[in-house]
Amino acid sequence: MFGLILGIAAALILTVAAIGVVFVLGMRAKSPLVLGAVIWVAKHVFNRIDQRTAGQPGASAARIIHRGRTSGRLYETPVGAVATADGFLISLPYGLKSNWLRNVLASGSATIVLEGHTYQVDQPEMIPLRSVEKAFGSGDQRMHRIFGLTEVLRLRRVEAVWELAA
Repeated sequence: MFGLILGIAAALILTVAAIGVVFVLGMRAKSPLVLGAVIWVAKHVFNRIDQRTAGQPGASAARIIHRGRTSGRLYETPVGAVATADGFLISLPYGLKSNWLRNVLASGSATIVLEGHTYQVDQPEMIPLRSVEKAFGSGDQRMHRIFGLTEVLRLRRVEAVWELAA
């Protein structure tokens, strides 16, 4: 009996380890099969959970509000945004596959909600991660290395009219 339980536990551990290896290698290689599955799970499970608190003070994710390329509809997506002196940086674990990213690049603008504050942003630009890696925390940097990220999205804050007058 004990041997059967031990065998089942070992098989379960090996299965989870194999899934983890496929996940990491697939993300590093930007495999369409793995990316498609991960994006689907993120969209239908994790984003729905993160959406409840994204953008609020103390939340782990910011909220990016963007307009659909073809529908014109407004969408809100949780993202990992890091504030900089003139805007925000968002790492891109899925590369160019994310709909929110393609929407922002197509429209040239979006709104970011971070720590309870709302910012209009524009001038989306893909830049090399290595040029801004230090702006990210050590945990983010570790994940960037594990998943082989090479690019980030930089967005510039739009200055309000009253800020320009000051």
